Amino acid sequence: MPGGVLSEVVMSCFDPSRREALVAALGLPAALVVAGAAGAAPVPRVVSPSNSFEQKASRIMRSYQVGDQKGLDSLRSVEVAVPEPGPGEVRIAVKASALNHRDLMVMEGRYGGPKPPSRVPVADGAGEVVALGAGVTRVKLGDRVTAPHFSTWIDGDYDPSVFVADVGNMRDGWLQEQIVLPASALVKLPEQMSYEDAAALGAAAITAWAVIEPFGRVKSGDVVLTLGTGGVAILALQIAKMSGAKVAITSSSDAKLAACRELGADITVNYRTTPAWHEAVLAATGGRGADIVVETVGLGTLSQSIACCAPNARIGWLGGLEGPPPAGPNLGPLILKNAVLKGITSGSRKMLEDLLRAFDGNGVKPKIDRVFPFGQARAALDYLATGGHIGKIVIRHG
Repeated sequence: MPGGVLSEVVMSCFDPSRREALVAALGLPAALVVAGAAGAAPVPRVVSPSNSFEQKASRIMRSYQVGDQKGLDSLRSVEVAVPEPGPGEVRIAVKASALNHRDLMVMEGRYGGPKPPSRVPVADGAGEVVALGAGVTRVKLGDRVTAPHFSTWIDGDYDPSVFVADVGNMRDGWLQEQIVLPASALVKLPEQMSYEDAAALGAAAITAWAVIEPFGRVKSGDVVLTLGTGGVAILALQIAKMSGAKVAITSSSDAKLAACRELGADITVNYRTTPAWHEAVLAATGGRGADIVVETVGLGTLSQSIACCAPNARIGWLGGLEGPPPAGPNLGPLILKNAVLKGITSGSRKMLEDLLRAFDGNGVKPKIDRVFPFGQARAALDYLATGGHIGKIVIRHG
């Protein structure tokens, strides 16, 4: 029965006790109990039950939380209140999010220590601005946006304080239907860029960009070496090719290397069948080596990365997937080659703006391996854990 008609039926009960019982049973506004006196005309100002339910439902959203962080089984799907933006903040309806290896580490309690069980994971995402906090003028309702996971690093040099507001780690991430972020962190999407592509160009792409562009100062003809076929490595391949560089890449899978050649890789080496892969890279470059190295693995491969560097090479060290070898890395060739080794910790909003502009201007789309629906976020994380992907894993939120 429509809400207005239902209310009129209740109001027709002039006996207050009968009217009170009907109001309680039907869940109508309590004001109907006292509205009007016996014999008076019904009062029509009533919110219908259906509208009341819809309004209440609009304040609830679905979210994933890290739970007790004992692995992926700790991930929990919950319904929570929609967050409200404070001064200088905006609320974003999330349209897509993208996974990184660090999300697995967060779920295992191995990334920056344990988090509150209610913490929402995932550093990368994109969506539409749906609410503005007081004083926000940088973006408007309806803008399509993304943000770097270091939400307070706008530009300039890195400072460790950016970890305090690290999205998906120290503050709630994108694996929810709506997210609140500082307006100052937001980057508007190019008109033709999809939410899925923007989400894929998050932490991994910013990190690869930080190595190749501001640190590596890549130029046409340089040789860029990147290790593996995960998100950072594949995005490094794409960024380097946009700059006119040659790319060498390693993998334990010939099938993955074939896919890398389709993306433009010039030199591919299977490190399982060619353990001395650094010698293969040197041979393929006429003995000169790589000008820029995107070192995604860590101490376990650092000696070989240094060994296949060209004179004056730049090595961006950003991974810790392997521990050090028994003897430790051999750093001696850094001096002989006058090479620079630098730790890279993702990047700023300015870097993300430059990155999106480069992909859009060159008509390049980030390599996305698979897209999962929001309700299958756990399956997406399981797939990430297998290591079978090439490029990014994206979740579509609706």
